[in-house]
Amino acid sequence: MTSFLLQSVVVLASVLLAGQISRRLGQPAVLGQLLVGVLLGPALLGWLEPNLFITEIAEIGVVLLMFMAGLETNFQDMKKTALAATLVAVGGVALPFVGGWLVADAWGYTSATAIFTGVLLVATSVSISAQTLRELGYLKEKSGVTILSAAVLDDVLGIIVLSLVMGALGGGDVAAATGGGHGGGSVPMLLLKIAGFFAAGALVGWKVLPPVIRWISRFEASTAVLAVGISLALLYAWAAEQAGLAGIIGAYLVGLMLSLTDFKKRLLHEVEETAFAFFVPFFFVSVGLTAEFAGMTAAFALFVGVLVMVAVLTKLVGSGLGALLGGFKLRESLGIGAGMVARGEVGLIVAAIGLEQGLIEQELYTAMVLVSLLTTLVTPPLLKLTFRRKAVDKAA
Repeated sequence: MTSFLLQSVVVLASVLLAGQISRRLGQPAVLGQLLVGVLLGPALLGWLEPNLFITEIAEIGVVLLMFMAGLETNFQDMKKTALAATLVAVGGVALPFVGGWLVADAWGYTSATAIFTGVLLVATSVSISAQTLRELGYLKEKSGVTILSAAVLDDVLGIIVLSLVMGALGGGDVAAATGGGHGGGSVPMLLLKIAGFFAAGALVGWKVLPPVIRWISRFEASTAVLAVGISLALLYAWAAEQAGLAGIIGAYLVGLMLSLTDFKKRLLHEVEETAFAFFVPFFFVSVGLTAEFAGMTAAFALFVGVLVMVAVLTKLVGSGLGALLGGFKLRESLGIGAGMVARGEVGLIVAAIGLEQGLIEQELYTAMVLVSLLTTLVTPPLLKLTFRRKAVDKAA
């Protein structure tokens, strides 16, 4: 009990302080908050270790982050950016896949491992990008909406690529590996499950949830709407995982549907206070806790460095080119590409699947953990750099 309480104090106080320091240094608060985990974790001070408590609270934190991103998204703007988002997603899948494959092949890995390395670099997690865009005032802008929309498509495409590669390499059932149950791991069945999730989720969100929320709002409990909103975010996250998608996609979808109701502002305000007061700090810290530098050789460090560089550049170029073709200017396109760089928890999930299925060895899994961490850490500064001029103009 004492350890649990002290861990909570350390996490909450450290994230609060680090965010303030990061702002004072001219960076988004989320950068400092992410670095807390690296500083306090096994990589440096060793005060905190990855454990079930931190992991579970962090999972709720990232779900709430994406739920808020959905609440802040304008559905009409999302429809207007559909073509650009599709091009961004396709570019952000194709180029990283080829880049990762070529790097691993050049490093002497087997063909099967090299191909799966390409799959590892396909992943995108925009939870950190969403928070950074919120800080910069861009989450509701056309570029921010495009990043979020493209991330949803990227996740679907990534799951399809993962399914195809695992099938070709004999890696088993991707649906079961991603938490979607057993059996039915063929690509057509997987596509059917994904389509079913989006169709059912949108229909329920459009027709069922608004009257339910209105009814709940008449309860005497002042937190009734908040409790239902958080419950729905968790429920949709669980349903997305059963369909083989990342849970954050489900949270974003229900947030998007509830943004069409009259309770959008109330929900956003109440969820934001709850999430940032407790749950989200654990997510930030959990990302840094995955870092472990002990025993790294110079050759391994070089491989990780090259893989990180390729991971960053292929998303910047691939997604950025898609944004250019979608009608964005060069600076905005680079910003959109930067918003797709972070692999975050999605990259870790794919790497864990590869390790479990015997498609990669422990060394490559460790490399991917570092790639997920480092690409996530560089995302806030990249977004600040590309969106800085416009954000300053708005603040003026």
